[in-house]
Amino acid sequence: MVFGNRGDDSGTGVAFTRDPANGDKVAYGDYLPNAQGEDVVAGIRNTLLLAELERLDPTSYLGLREVMDTLEGHYRDMCDIEFTIEKGKLWILQTRIGKRTAFAEWVMAHDMLDEGLIDEDTALLRVDANRLEELFKRRVKADAAEPIAKGLNASPGAASGEVVFTADDAEARAKEGARVLLVRRETTPDDYHGMIASQGILTSAGGTNSHAAVVARGEGIPAVCGADAIKIDLASRSFSANGATVKEGEVVTIDGFTGNVFVGELPLQDSVLEKARSGDEGAREERIWKAFERLMAHADTRRRLRVRANADTPDQSTNARERGAEGIGLCRTEHMFLGEERVESVRQMIFAETTEQEQAAYDVLLPLQREDFVGIFRAMSGLPVTVRLLDPPLHEFLPNQVELAVEVALGQERGEDVSEQRRVLQKVNELHETNPMLGLRGVRLGIVKPGLYAMQVRAICEAAARVKREGGDPKVEIMIPLVATKPELEQVLAELEPVAAQVLESEGVELEHLEWGTMIELPRAAVTAGEIAEVSEFFSFGTNDLTQTAFGFSRDDIGKFVGLYEERRLVPANPFVTVDLPGVGRLMRIAVEQGKASNPDLHLGICGEHGGDPASVVFCHELGLDYVSCSPFRVETARLAAGQAAVGSSESASK
Repeated sequence: MVFGNRGDDSGTGVAFTRDPANGDKVAYGDYLPNAQGEDVVAGIRNTLLLAELERLDPTSYLGLREVMDTLEGHYRDMCDIEFTIEKGKLWILQTRIGKRTAFAEWVMAHDMLDEGLIDEDTALLRVDANRLEELFKRRVKADAAEPIAKGLNASPGAASGEVVFTADDAEARAKEGARVLLVRRETTPDDYHGMIASQGILTSAGGTNSHAAVVARGEGIPAVCGADAIKIDLASRSFSANGATVKEGEVVTIDGFTGNVFVGELPLQDSVLEKARSGDEGAREERIWKAFERLMAHADTRRRLRVRANADTPDQSTNARERGAEGIGLCRTEHMFLGEERVESVRQMIFAETTEQEQAAYDVLLPLQREDFVGIFRAMSGLPVTVRLLDPPLHEFLPNQVELAVEVALGQERGEDVSEQRRVLQKVNELHETNPMLGLRGVRLGIVKPGLYAMQVRAICEAAARVKREGGDPKVEIMIPLVATKPELEQVLAELEPVAAQVLESEGVELEHLEWGTMIELPRAAVTAGEIAEVSEFFSFGTNDLTQTAFGFSRDDIGKFVGLYEERRLVPANPFVTVDLPGVGRLMRIAVEQGKASNPDLHLGICGEHGGDPASVVFCHELGLDYVSCSPFRVETARLAAGQAAVGSSESASK
């Protein structure tokens, strides 16, 4: 036992061999004269900066610096050291690898690589892929603020804005120059124009793969979903949560990293990597960008997994390619129907009572889809683009059933003509399903409405032909969603392949790369993958729906209890964030083994949002998939995780 409280020539302190906040190679820490160690950590006395020790006791300070160099050289990492000085003699009590910020870990890894302290593989493993998005997004600075509600961290980043409750109000206020935050129970395709006009999105229902979450991630908008403590009262234009009431126009702040919701405008910390990428560099941004580029380049040389992006528009595709995406693993054609004009065209198709009326709706939709595909194929020329034909149930393109029924009832009370609303409500009631995620959607919709999928294939092939004639190199992969049986896929392909052939023949174009495949997102598809692979050229795991159907969880309702499940360790992690290895992972393994055995040329990927989760990327590497696909803003995270998976697996093999 040694004592630091034996006079002015004694003391105690904590030292880091480098600055844990910014990574600088300088001694950093606290010193407290005439005190014991617990006095430092208890915070009951004001400490001195470690540099003050050099003035008070130069000999002990010099000895401490020598020890710091020795320990860092031995552990080849930044060390956290506790020490005591007793009557002028230095004692080292303990050391451990020190914790550091996300910024500092990149700078330290880069600097230690420069110094020859570590090699490139070690430097790559020193950075945490889970924290990379912290450097690309704004964060809340005020850690001491108390949230009024907590939801799911659906899309990373922090945002503040005036509360609005409708998409139209969000768009209108944003055009006036206001920074708005859209608050809804849940969002629909009707809300798209307001969502992209908002600084952030907050919903009281839904999960990490709800409509709001998927759109927000694709557009890079912070979002918190499933904050069920929030009760929205549209009549009073306000919401309440845990005793607090927030009226329309008041400012709130959301943290898409933690899921917290705060009243008022909290200070936000800018994204250092986005500033560096845009060329707005100070010394701080220049340091992190240099480290980022060097380690990411090494990750790319080491990884086996390719990284694609989930992108639905030309702008998203361009953004994804700039971030290093090697193609599109999921182009959701339903997102091309977002926006008032396009939703109206879809509704014309839904309300069609004759074949002629339905075809007229397709004739309106086809050029809209074709132009989107032209832009995407141009942006991704030379890289594969997997286009998923329409997947969601048709009711998602119609007004909310309850809200519309209330509107009709109130209109009748006021004596208004509600015949049109009543007609829409009748169709909404016809299409209503108890569990729409298991109803008339995906391939089932394509079988019931063959003209819909035929229109989409025609639009895809006409767009590819135009880009090819322009000198581009479109690589097209058409994906049929929600297939459960081989006959389903056979029947749809028998109808669609002739459509593609006829278009290309009439256009006078040949595509070197045109493949047909399916999503594996149902347990039955996974365990019968060998049969399905006989008629499929590729599989893409839709892990969002595969998780939903394997667990029997609704991804829109899981927000109500997933926190409790994680707290009680009923699940190791939110299964919609990280692949559940014993269940969903096992189904994927079965599908890979059976599919490859049946069709050795089958190529395999994953397009659920798990494709951007580092732990899930490691599993995909071990499983032998060819690529992962994620939202454009998670491409760098996936690239880094794929590189780390390759380095980690080679290290394990050598051991």
